[in-house]
Amino acid sequence: MVKRSKRRRKIEIAAKKEFTYRGLTLEELQKMSIEELLPYLPARARRTLRRGLTPVQYRFLEKLRKTEKGKPIRTHLRDMIILPEFVGHTIAVHNGKEFQPVTIKPEMIGHYLGEFALTRKEVKHSGPGVGATRSSKYLPLK
Repeated sequence: MVKRSKRRRKIEIAAKKEFTYRGLTLEELQKMSIEELLPYLPARARRTLRRGLTPVQYRFLEKLRKTEKGKPIRTHLRDMIILPEFVGHTIAVHNGKEFQPVTIKPEMIGHYLGEFALTRKEVKHSGPGVGATRSSKYLPLK
C-alpha cells in the first residue's frame, strides 16, 4: 500500500509540473516587453532583437496580434525569432515549396521559425531502377 501511494504522489507531481523558461512562467514571459525579455534569450536572439525588427517583421507581429489563435498566419519570415506572445498561434512557414503549419509551443521560445519548417525531405529509398543491376539490363522499357 505504501509503495502505491508514493508512486501516485510522484505521478501527480510530474503531471502538475508547469512550463518555465529560465525560471519564469509563461504568464510572466507574456507580460514582458521585448526589451525586458532580452536578458533571458540566447545570445543570437538577443543580438538580433537588440538591433530591432525589420519593417516586414513588425508587420508580421501586428498581424499576429490581431488574429485569433486558431487561424494560421502565412509567412516567409523563417528568420523571425519566436517570442512568448506567439505561443498558441499556428503559423504557416514557407519552406521553399509550400507553407508548413507550425503550432507554437512554449518550448519553442527563442528559436527561429525556420527551424520548425524543414526545407529538405527525408530520403526514402525504394527498389533499384531499371538498368541499375545486371539482371535488369535486358528488360524492355515500358
